[in-house]
Amino acid sequence: MNRKSFLKAAGLGATFTFLPVTGMGNYLKDIRKSFLSSTPKLVRDTEGDVLNVIGDIQTHKLVGSDTANQIVEWVDNVEPGVGIPPHIHTREDEIFRVIRGEVEITIDGTAHVLKAGDTAFAPRNIPHAWRVVGTEKAKMITSAFPAGIEHMFAELAALPEGPPDFEKVAEICGRQGIQFV
Repeated sequence: MNRKSFLKAAGLGATFTFLPVTGMGNYLKDIRKSFLSSTPKLVRDTEGDVLNVIGDIQTHKLVGSDTANQIVEWVDNVEPGVGIPPHIHTREDEIFRVIRGEVEITIDGTAHVLKAGDTAFAPRNIPHAWRVVGTEKAKMITSAFPAGIEHMFAELAALPEGPPDFEKVAEICGRQGIQFV
């Protein structure tokens, strides 16, 4: 049984069809169509779109167009000392999973060092930051949901090389609902 048939058999289609929400008929049809139209995707470790986002080397594995805008996932391959300063997301939550190296993550003012196998959750509207500590390059899988932030990363990666223009970076991030603190 394919995913679409399974979801219909499980009653998901009926759930969206019979929700008693006035004026939401077309919206719910679009959601159902989008959800049911997701297709499986396999991305190998060496595959994905590589972006240099101001020193954060990201390999995007899944983006919104792959997941019906549910989630975006990328792998960070980052040198010691590189990180992202304190900021707040207003649109998406993030999950950080360290695969190699050590990453210090600060969430809501409390710092923790994550090692291989450790995971942290940074909900929207909570300030957080991270940086690679120690002497080893870090590899970290980051997920953001819902999707959309990948468009901001592409815009940041397109900035000229050299020291970033923080005002321009803040402007681009601000359009995604991200503020530096």
